Amino acid sequence: MRYFTDTNTLFIRGTFRAASTGINGGINQVSTLIIHTVPTGWDRNEPGKELERVAAGAGLAPAFFGLLTAVPVPHCCVLQYDFVTVFITAGIRREPPESAGTINIIVTSCEGIEDSALLESIMGATEAKAEALAALGLPLSGTPTDAVIAACEGEVKHQYAGRITDVGRRVRGAVLQGIPHAVQRHDSGIQDSQPAFFIFSRFKGEHWVEWTPHNCPYYPCHFKGQCCDFCYCPFYPCCDESLGQWSAGANGNKVWNCAGCTLLHEPEIASHLKKFPSASLKEIKLRKK
Repeated sequence: MRYFTDTNTLFIRGTFRAASTGINGGINQVSTLIIHTVPTGWDRNEPGKELERVAAGAGLAPAFFGLLTAVPVPHCCVLQYDFVTVFITAGIRREPPESAGTINIIVTSCEGIEDSALLESIMGATEAKAEALAALGLPLSGTPTDAVIAACEGEVKHQYAGRITDVGRRVRGAVLQGIPHAVQRHDSGIQDSQPAFFIFSRFKGEHWVEWTPHNCPYYPCHFKGQCCDFCYCPFYPCCDESLGQWSAGANGNKVWNCAGCTLLHEPEIASHLKKFPSASLKEIKLRKK
């Protein structure tokens, strides 16, 4: 899985088995997940055509699931919790619940999940969203236009996704963390050019960390003059053994360790990926040679 944004759209690319409650949703094999910001005056009667236009404009195959929002894409929050990554956009208007904005959630897993568990993870994300809104003191459990996509890649490893399972615990934790930040980013009108990125860290105890390239205390963590725009690699876990290796995690499971990889920290490589965000890892590696 990898993701990138343009002015109005978040694209998440991969080889997904996915379930969506959004426009033209259901359960299917898809190559792209989309959150698109609609412009003022957008025709609400043709949401499917709007997404088709976005996909066609990006040169994407028609195998995609998409969600629409009025929230600017740079207000999105991205939360990585081990093998689960969650994307949240949240716009809440302080008006009657029937006109209270939109909250979109996309859950992705780099470990395969049974179809029934994909649906269960949608339930878990929705439950956590309602809990997070209650904790903010908002008089609603969601909005009339909320939607969730749950997607996974790889060989199936998880049959269940309830809140006490490996999947459910991570989905719940990410949504509880992400909703308040996504609401705050929208309310404050933050003008960042890219989404906020949070990672669940076990360094000096388990906690969430918001990563920013500014004032990083670990710079330079690889080499002097490195580029930090991709501190958390959009190709992770690439499973390319020329760049990393599988290691034993704290809980005994195997985790992808790419601590020694400097590929995307090389300024020329990082510059190319920023200019061509849909470039494949194979293409990136060829440029290094």
